[in-house]
Amino acid sequence: PRPQHPCAATGQSMGGVGGPGAPLPLLLALALLPPWGSAGGTCPPRCVCASNILSCSQAVLSAVPAPLPRFTAVLDLSHNNVSRLRADWAPGRLAHLHALLLSHNGLSFVSTEAFAHVPHLRHLDLSSNRLRALEENLFSDLAELEVLLLYNNEISVVDRTAFDNLGRLRKLYLGQNRITRFPLELLRDGSRLPQLALLDLSANRLRSLPVGELQALPAWLRDRLYLHGNPLVCDCPLFQLVARGRRRRLSAVMDFQEELRCWLPAASAPVGILALAGRQPLNCSEAREAVLEAHLGDTITLSCDTRLRGVRSRHWVTPGGERVLEEGGNGSAALLANGSLQLRALRPEDAGTYACWVAGPLLNETLYVELLVHNFTLHGPHDTLNTAYTTLVGCILSVVLVLIYLYLTPCRCCCCRGTEKPPAPRDDSINSSVLSTTPNHAAGVPGEPCRSRSASTAGPGQNGRFKAGGTPQPPPRHGPKVQRKVSDPDSVSSVFSDTPIVV
Repeated sequence: PRPQHPCAATGQSMGGVGGPGAPLPLLLALALLPPWGSAGGTCPPRCVCASNILSCSQAVLSAVPAPLPRFTAVLDLSHNNVSRLRADWAPGRLAHLHALLLSHNGLSFVSTEAFAHVPHLRHLDLSSNRLRALEENLFSDLAELEVLLLYNNEISVVDRTAFDNLGRLRKLYLGQNRITRFPLELLRDGSRLPQLALLDLSANRLRSLPVGELQALPAWLRDRLYLHGNPLVCDCPLFQLVARGRRRRLSAVMDFQEELRCWLPAASAPVGILALAGRQPLNCSEAREAVLEAHLGDTITLSCDTRLRGVRSRHWVTPGGERVLEEGGNGSAALLANGSLQLRALRPEDAGTYACWVAGPLLNETLYVELLVHNFTLHGPHDTLNTAYTTLVGCILSVVLVLIYLYLTPCRCCCCRGTEKPPAPRDDSINSSVLSTTPNHAAGVPGEPCRSRSASTAGPGQNGRFKAGGTPQPPPRHGPKVQRKVSDPDSVSSVFSDTPIVV
């Protein structure tokens, strides 16, 4: 199925309460509601009123009905004959009005003071009228406006101050007009329309596009920048712009590939922009991209490693649309002899996409380099506790601690004891004499290195009766009766009972 125009869904869903797209049950419900007289207001004739909604769609009105209740939140005047919207169309201040629908009215004039009485308006529909120009400061009173529909008019002139003070505007529909140039510089730095996420310029009369300014737009806006249906002149920068959008699968390109067309010189019909790859006479090629990261104050060199031989000319375009030619730079940017671009003392505004335009004898090529500039106090190389350094220090400390533990810890078996362990008492149980081992008589000699008992001397055999390769051990002499400690580690009898084990 053919992709739907981006305005179509919005225009249909915002057709107005009681408009041609409203369901019949809703109309019946609105008609059966009690009149506004009980609520402190009067519903204008030929209108349908419910709560704070006033619908006067298809009421054959030539002017805005009066009086309008002050608590009106939604006012639908679509599909009428209101051709002029003067400054006094609302006698009083409508502080609660947030949606005003004026589509399909033949509207040809809107006063620059028409919206002074509706400061909290968030949705304004002026589509499908006869507006020819957007005058200066036309919408400057609508500081809270979020959606502005102006498609299907006769607009050919757009003043750059028409959208001043629209800090919350998210969607701007200007498709199906006669615009030959739109001031895209309003969007470049993001200060004029900081929240704008959708711009529809489709089906106008744009013949050329400032590719550098388009590349400088935020990524979320490039994904919703609709340019199809314009009589654009074919060139390689235009092809690379669209091809880059296809490679990144931007909605504005993927949804309207068939309508993204341009005109070649002396051609009788437009051709697809994406069909320009390798096609004469332009023979365009897709651009390659690279991503570099740097920090504030650094000096970085952007390489233009083109595959073309016999390059005739080469220049760079900054994210702000400025060209850096071979003869010099703009102070912080300079073109080197090998075609690379050197950026000195990086600033936050130096971040963005740089384009290297290369002209060869047969082909032209464009290489894009996206530069990310980080704050060095957070991620820079001057930070002494970055991840790699911390990991290295941690490994070294771990090795040192292991070595200290292995070689500098006193020997618990022998080095800390200066005297020989007393022999087992005389009247120990048979279990002790059978299962316990003979004390190591070599232990406790000062100055001797720590050795395990099995290495220092041959231990007694099973049951303590003989040693392998040696002579039998005599039984221990009887000595004074000593109380045995329960925690004696050299005697198994401390764990088991004193009951004799008969072998």
